[in-house]
Amino acid sequence: MTASTTASPRKTLLADLGLVYCAAIWGSTFILVKSSLAHIDALAMVAYRFLLAALVAGLFLLFQRKALFKDFRQGVVLGVVLAFLYIPQTIGLKFTSAANSAFITGLFVAFAPPLSILLLRERTRRAQWAAVGISLVGLWLLTGGLSQVNMGDIITLSAAFTYALHIILTDRFITARYDLYRLIFQQLLVVGIISLLAGLVAGRPLGVGGTETALVVVFLALFPTFSAFLIQIRAQQFTSPVKVSLIFALEPVFAGIFAWTLGGEAFIPLRALGGLLIFLAIVVSTVQPKKAVSRESLPSGN
Repeated sequence: MTASTTASPRKTLLADLGLVYCAAIWGSTFILVKSSLAHIDALAMVAYRFLLAALVAGLFLLFQRKALFKDFRQGVVLGVVLAFLYIPQTIGLKFTSAANSAFITGLFVAFAPPLSILLLRERTRRAQWAAVGISLVGLWLLTGGLSQVNMGDIITLSAAFTYALHIILTDRFITARYDLYRLIFQQLLVVGIISLLAGLVAGRPLGVGGTETALVVVFLALFPTFSAFLIQIRAQQFTSPVKVSLIFALEPVFAGIFAWTLGGEAFIPLRALGGLLIFLAIVVSTVQPKKAVSRESLPSGN
């Protein structure tokens, strides 16, 4: 059994809307991160972004009078996986286009079903496999595919696997009833520490590079990091890991929208069709068999 169980339609809808918010706010980061890397090192950006988000999460826990480091092993596991998502993705953005980065990271939708089978022993329905295939076609059309493989593309590829792995492990720890807010704080802290130590060991510059870049880091910490992970970990109580991965496949859709508007890039109808296919994949993933297994929602830990 996973953390997603038969929640009420209202809770399921709110969870799905929350996950769409996560995809949207994460989609907004491609342009911001890409432009900011001219003024701040990738490791420094990840370190400051996650350490600041961890500070906010830690203050939230202290306000609730909860221990920060209880069940720390689980937080370390999630944090290490998350570090191997964001560090390669951010470094890769320095060498590849935002479109290629979005597509390669979006390949996590292909990893989610087999990982769900291996780690959660959860049977993946045919509709979900079909949705994965549709979403991959949509992602390819949306981003224009891989126009030219480069080192940034190869570096980013590892982020696709760890993205799916993080979704699966999050579901597993939710099922085990670990405190959700503590897990958020711990994994954010671990990512920040790993990134900072990696930057120090590698001798990378740790300067921020100006007020505008500092404001970008603050935005990344508060919204795409703290608020999005908070919503993700709550929403995953009411939906399956495979469906979460399909909703998160909307991330490059939103990345494209931001590129076409704020980024000033040309609107390409074929890529818009890709976004439509991803939305269709999410609809397909909701198709239930006639005899669905009943599940019940889980409360957060104390």
